[in-house]
This record gives sequence, C-alpha cells and structure tokens, in this order.
Amino acid sequence: MPHSNSSVVTEIFLLGFNNLQNIKIFCFLLLLIIFCVTVCGNLLIILVVSYSRSLHSPMYFFLTQLSFTDILLSTTIVPNMLHVVLYVVLYEGSFVSFKGCLTQFYCFSASESLECLLLTVMSYDRYQAICNPLKYTLVMDLTFCIKAVLLCCGMIFAVMLTIAVTMSYLWFCGPNVIDHFFCEFGPLLELSCSDTFFLKIEDMIFAVPCVLCPFIVIIVSYVYIIFTILKIPSVSGRQKTFSTCSSHLAVVSIFYGSIIIIYLFPNKGNVKKILSLLYTVVTPLLNPMIYSLSNRDIKQAFKKLKSKMSSAL
Repeated sequence: MPHSNSSVVTEIFLLGFNNLQNIKIFCFLLLLIIFCVTVCGNLLIILVVSYSRSLHSPMYFFLTQLSFTDILLSTTIVPNMLHVVLYVVLYEGSFVSFKGCLTQFYCFSASESLECLLLTVMSYDRYQAICNPLKYTLVMDLTFCIKAVLLCCGMIFAVMLTIAVTMSYLWFCGPNVIDHFFCEFGPLLELSCSDTFFLKIEDMIFAVPCVLCPFIVIIVSYVYIIFTILKIPSVSGRQKTFSTCSSHLAVVSIFYGSIIIIYLFPNKGNVKKILSLLYTVVTPLLNPMIYSLSNRDIKQAFKKLKSKMSSAL
C-alpha cells in the first residue's frame, strides 16, 4: 500500500565531513569564497554576453544558460554545505527538514541533468560551426536555440516530476542519518522502509536520455569535429578552429570525468564526499574561468564593459 502521507522522518541529520574537526573553520571560509566567486563569475559571464552585441550568437546564448544552471547548482549545494560545516563543529552534524532535503535533491538532480543536456546542445553547435559552416546560420538560428533550451527544460521537468511522484509513495520511517554533505539519491533511498527497486529501475531508465545519450552525442560530435580539423591543411588554421571548441571540451571533460569517477568507481566515506565536490562545487567554479580565460571574445567584451563602467563613474 502507498504511504504518500505517512512519513515518520521529519528531519534529516547530515554528517558532512565529520572527521575533519581541526580544519572546519578553514573549510567554511574556503567554501564561502568559492561560492562567492562561483556566483559572481557566472553572473559576470551572463552580464558580458548580454551587454556585447558581438557575443549574441548561439554559442554564447547556450553559455549563458549554462551559467544560470551553474548558479542554480551552486546555490542548491553550497549554502547548506556551509551550514553543515559550521554546525558540525558544535554538534558533529546538521539537521535539515525532510522536505528541504527532498527539495535539495530535486534541484540538484535537475541542474545536473540540465547541464548534461546543455553541454550536448553546445557540442552540436560546435559541430555545425566547424563541420557545416555554410549552413550554420540557417540551422542554428534564434528560434532553434530557444526551442532547444525549452525542450531541455521541459524534459528535465517531466523526469523530475515522475521521480517526485514515485518517491511520494515511499515510506520513510528511519533512520534519519545521511553520511554526506547534501541529500543525494542513493543515501535518501537507504532511509526508506519501502521497496525501492522500482524507483532504482526508473532512475536507471531516465539516466539513458539524460546522461548516457548526451554523452554519446558529445563523443560523436567531437569525432566529426576532430576529423574535420585534421583535414585543414595549415597548422594555424587547425589551431584557430580547435580554439573555438577547446573551452567547451575542457568543461565537458571535467564534468563527465567527475561523474564517471564517482559513479563507476563508487567509494564510501570521505573519499566519495571529496569526489562529489568535483561536480557540485568545483565544476560551477571552473566553468566561467575556463570560458573567460581562454576565450578572446569574452575577454575583449569584458574590457569594453569595464572601460564603459569606469567612464560612467
């Protein structure tokens, strides 16, 4: 029988990094700095792209959507992590409401899945720009870009709604302790007293269109891109063409590399928590840095915006 309104657990106790007592204050300050830099860096990317007309292209349009997603991911994970780190000094952990824990899980899963799809659309954009340059403006117009983003968001909304409905039928009767710094899918299911087999199968099925298929599309796109670049006769031409997708390739490598490590080689305890930091904290921090430091157009647009703001003051 379903137990949608019969949850006994009302609070979740997150242990966080409970055996790093000596450096808790340092970790708190470091995470706070990372959070501020992450949010400011991604907001700066959005501001620069919106301001500069030269950056009003599909690649930078998708980049702004990626920055929005990184802000959502960071604000979903890091503030609660700061709370856990601060309270673990006094109480060896931190309480969060059960509904708040579920909300964090949904927002985290949605932002991670959306990032997978956005990186896929961005790889398709690079494929069209490099492999089919003559048809690029016809294929990658504004209408297509908006439809692609709306389709990605609609797909993620449908998937998360289905998982949320299924989870509402689980009975959570205890225990209420999660040995992690945020509410993840596996640790949450371990708290359920119901049979979670169907939900695990459902999660595996949804992982195919949200994670596996996007990864395959990215790999295929870059295979075609690499073959096209190798056909360019001049070395400078190959380098110039590759530079247009190097930032995206670096972001994809960090994002999918961390996911593959954490899920294909599962570890428990602090090892898994440290690996989880890669795609929950480090990736949203590095994305704007990679695009801003290695992208000449963004650096030039930022200098123009900076000079205009300085002259206005």
